[in-house]
Amino acid sequence: MKQNRKLIELRNIGKKIAVRLNEVGIFSENELRVIGPAEAHRMIKKKYANEVLPVCYYLYSFEGALKDKHWNEIDENRKRELRNQIS
Repeated sequence: MKQNRKLIELRNIGKKIAVRLNEVGIFSENELRVIGPAEAHRMIKKKYANEVLPVCYYLYSFEGALKDKHWNEIDENRKRELRNQIS
């Protein structure tokens, strides 16, 4: 697996999500891996408190990016675990 790629090079991470990750201090694959999908989601949710952040666009996308999977391919049990981490 490639290590420390730029966010925009990761699966599920488009320009808007990469910019938002950058705004909260996450700039690379390794930084996202260390922080984790749930904490990255919380950080963006805090910064954009007045916006609805669909979990598939953020939480699942971050998990998929780190697993090199489309967010919709993430196992339902793992999705539930991730949702529990942000509740």
